[in-house]
Amino acid sequence: MTVEMATKKSTVTELLQAWNSGDQDAATAMLPLVYDELRAIARGYFRHERRDHTLEATAIVHEAYVKLVEQNGVEWQNRAHFIGLAAHVMRRVLVDYARERNTAKRGGKVPRVTLIEADAVTHGRTPDMIALDTALTELAEIDPQKAQIVELKFFGGLTIEETAQYLGISSPTVVRQWRRAKAWLYRQLMNGQPA
Repeated sequence: MTVEMATKKSTVTELLQAWNSGDQDAATAMLPLVYDELRAIARGYFRHERRDHTLEATAIVHEAYVKLVEQNGVEWQNRAHFIGLAAHVMRRVLVDYARERNTAKRGGKVPRVTLIEADAVTHGRTPDMIALDTALTELAEIDPQKAQIVELKFFGGLTIEETAQYLGISSPTVVRQWRRAKAWLYRQLMNGQPA
């Protein structure tokens, strides 16, 4: 880690502590320090989405940041805690968007396509955000820690060490749980896919 990155991380933690103390300006001052990282997380989400997705990474970052600023009662611990919660909020934004889009499809607001066009689209499918969210929710009911690890690493882009720090567990435990969680999610998602 460079000195600049370490300074940025400690500045974010200091701003989060000021925010905890009621300084709303700290939330505003923090945005430029975390913006690039939040956009990278949002772009990570889009790696798993269709190419023609109508939302953009910038819109997700802004909506998630507004929701985070509006949070009451959160005792921000450090940068990893903030990024972890931001990843969760971005996931919620995308899932809500996907659900709204599916509702619009059922309501007939989406143009009709031929069977040939539909077939061409479904063969190039990317993982369904709603199916992934459902599987993660099921995993959280069975093993909340594994679900948190997936959210922090896959969606939040945190390193093994940052994830371990956030959860208060060892790095080898994160590695082991991450491997098991990925295998479980893969099985769940494959079982739900048409053959």
